[in-house]
Amino acid sequence: MTLDLLIFIPACFALNLAFGPNNLMALTNAAQRGAGFALRSGLGRILAFVPMIALAGLGLGLLLQTSALLFTLVKLAGAAYLIFLGVKLLRAGRPASVAAAPTLRHAFRREVMVALSNPKAVLIFAAFFPQFVDPAHYTQSYVTLGALFLGLELCAIGVYSCAGHFAARAAGRHMPAINRVSGGGMIVFGLALLFTRRAAE
Repeated sequence: MTLDLLIFIPACFALNLAFGPNNLMALTNAAQRGAGFALRSGLGRILAFVPMIALAGLGLGLLLQTSALLFTLVKLAGAAYLIFLGVKLLRAGRPASVAAAPTLRHAFRREVMVALSNPKAVLIFAAFFPQFVDPAHYTQSYVTLGALFLGLELCAIGVYSCAGHFAARAAGRHMPAINRVSGGGMIVFGLALLFTRRAAE
């Protein structure tokens, strides 16, 4: 393993573990339906990240970084979607009930949409990865970094899924409080996204 990878792996895993809307969703899904459910639905985010990494590798991530209009449009759409999810969680009844808990299809789709709606994810791939890419073997190097990122992302999903599962067991009858906290968190992330700026600003 090269020195660059020894630096990349812990730095990347720190990004994977950072508390954001997707990890909050894994936490909530696990609290509602169990760790296995959260892991399966979390594959939606992996599916979304694959083309995002590919686009960043092709240099299209720079377009998002340099185009103020495009960045703003993606940011507004992402913020609106996160706030919408937050309001739905707040208005849901008891999250442990069959009626309130999402189906696997809906949870999977939410993971995809939340991942795609955050412009900062593409900027991470466009700004963080190049620091570790070998210019002499660009494609192979970028694919390796992308595969490592996705593997570490799966580990992060597992961490948050286990945390949500154990939190739900400990909470017992206080599960509605987890729902309210999750909904409030989604709204906070949506509002925070409105104030994010491009890396160049």
